[in-house]
Amino acid sequence: MSDYLVIVESPTKAKTIERYLGKKYTVKASMGHVRDLPKSQMGVDIDHGYEPKYITIRGKGQVIKELKTAAKKAKKVFLAADPDREGEAIAWHLAHMLDLDIHSDCRVVFHEITKDAIQQSFQQPRAINMNLVDAQQARRVLDRLVGYNISPLLWKKVKKGLSAGRVQSVALRLIIDREREIREFQPEEYWTIQATFQKEGETFAASFYSIDGQKRDLKTEADVKAVLDRLNGTAFAVKTVTKRERKRSPVPPFTTSSLQQEAARKLNFRTKKTMMIAQQLYEGIDLGSEGTVGLITYMRTDSTRVAETAQQEAAAYIEATFGAMYVNQEKRKEKKSTNAQDAHEAIRPTSAFRDPDKVKPYLTRDQFRLYKLIWERFIASQMAAAVLDTMSVELENNGVVFRASGSKVKFPGFMKVYIEGTDDQTEEQDRILPDLEEEETVESETIESKQHFTQPPPRYTEARLVKTLEELGIGRPSTYAPTLDTIQKRNYVVLENKRFVPTELGEIVVELMLEFFPEIIDVEFTAKMEKELDEIEEGKVEWIKVVDEFYREFEKRLKVAEKEMRAVEIKDEPAGIDCEVCGSPMVYKMGRFGKFIACSNFPECRHTKPIVKEIGVKCPKCREGNIVERSTKRKRVFYGCDRFPDCDFVSWDKPLARPCPKCAGLLVEKVLKKGVQVQCTACDYEERLEA
Repeated sequence: MSDYLVIVESPTKAKTIERYLGKKYTVKASMGHVRDLPKSQMGVDIDHGYEPKYITIRGKGQVIKELKTAAKKAKKVFLAADPDREGEAIAWHLAHMLDLDIHSDCRVVFHEITKDAIQQSFQQPRAINMNLVDAQQARRVLDRLVGYNISPLLWKKVKKGLSAGRVQSVALRLIIDREREIREFQPEEYWTIQATFQKEGETFAASFYSIDGQKRDLKTEADVKAVLDRLNGTAFAVKTVTKRERKRSPVPPFTTSSLQQEAARKLNFRTKKTMMIAQQLYEGIDLGSEGTVGLITYMRTDSTRVAETAQQEAAAYIEATFGAMYVNQEKRKEKKSTNAQDAHEAIRPTSAFRDPDKVKPYLTRDQFRLYKLIWERFIASQMAAAVLDTMSVELENNGVVFRASGSKVKFPGFMKVYIEGTDDQTEEQDRILPDLEEEETVESETIESKQHFTQPPPRYTEARLVKTLEELGIGRPSTYAPTLDTIQKRNYVVLENKRFVPTELGEIVVELMLEFFPEIIDVEFTAKMEKELDEIEEGKVEWIKVVDEFYREFEKRLKVAEKEMRAVEIKDEPAGIDCEVCGSPMVYKMGRFGKFIACSNFPECRHTKPIVKEIGVKCPKCREGNIVERSTKRKRVFYGCDRFPDCDFVSWDKPLARPCPKCAGLLVEKVLKKGVQVQCTACDYEERLEA
């Protein structure tokens, strides 16, 4: 019989921890939450202090039975769920089910699953923190009050299967507001003038900046003509040369939000996938002779704080690998978000010396890529700043000034390991100017003007939406992934080219919410609620008071909505073709996996067909069919012959109509991070297109 029982959420975590604790400890998994509000009823007693009516989650009976048996045999039970509100609530529910004293030192928390961290945490057990539990309960009760009251209304008035939630409704509104901005956008014309100059065989570019000392916007072709007419010959005098040294500091290690954004940019990971793989790295990976080890610290955090020991270990690794000059010697100020909890460290590797190549043989491809990203970001954050030599030059011809700037890396510092990505995937490159002296003359080779039009704001990518939600103080690290997942599952939005596009259904839901429940969909109101949840966690306010203040106002709006909300009919869009079975018109329908074409004579006729898009390419295999664009259930685009199943040609890459100039084989477009590359499927021919 073991002296001590330790309960964690997952079997992987249990297996990893058991190795570090010795024979006196038995570690078992609760498999996540064991109690929750019922699905079949509200489960919140509004008349008696919003008392939640928790029930055992279906299917957890056997798990609870085993835990109760093990708890009776143990001298002491430790609850070691995750170190956040959700984990504290799981520990509290387990304490109730196992008849444990919540005021006893039964709670153990650790930020990383390593031998030292685990053993140290068991030397400092504590009581269950009821402020954390109350903050989680308040969120759960608020979400239930909103969802359980508004969702049936939407079912009744719009369509079955719909839902409304506090955070998801605001996320949806942001997407729809952006779509309206795009629709209402009026492009404005503007022009640029670019010149190339030559000095001693080196060519460099400059842009028009000012005329007669006044910075001038070029709005029309007439503005451009006025500038070009003013130029006198091709000789330009170098008016000013400004040289300076610029330092560039690394970005801090990852928070949940910044990890989700960077994994989307650099690895093309969806938010949900990032969190799933991060959980695996946190809970433990079998490293062969080293055993199962947690590779990263806890992955739900909004802090960039790093433990002193981790900083010292990173410094030792950097000095040994790159040299002492690459170790950061400056005291960097940690940038704290106004909404950051700072309860945990940033996301970092549990050991700086466990570099990605050492653990690569034990990881899946995706685990390796995410771990490498986390490891590189952390190591770079502890490295010296990069030093860049910058140069800015103004060139003048008859009062017309062109400006050129360039920079080159003098000392790479952290850039040797990692450079943060950007949403538009632009890359920083050296732009080196030749040595120029003031008053010398250079000749212009070309001067070209270009017409442009202002662009509407971009649609949200997952990364951009997560960043916006975080900046607005909406949701918390644990809510971003499920929020984005829900609005897609409900068909309120679809992803097109990795950007969110609202559906007609999404727009209808937001309109109804704006009319009857404006607070639920208001950014500032939702951010204020988030702040109040934080105050509950800090023990500054009672959770029942926060819930009551919200519900009293919400209840009034609910009564109005039940009387006045109109029924909305979503008409099916004609597909422009007739049913091959019964001859009735076909229409576009929205299903579980997106749009499809169905017979309008449903349910008498149940004929359906997928939506396919021709790309103007003949099938290279059968030579009879046409290549069409299709998508998998997971929305991944692929290309196949429209004669399927008679012809089984498929390709993940887009086939092109023109043949390979080298062997006449099939050319395909491969989408890479740096642009699009055309490749032959039969030989080694390739060509790079613009990004």
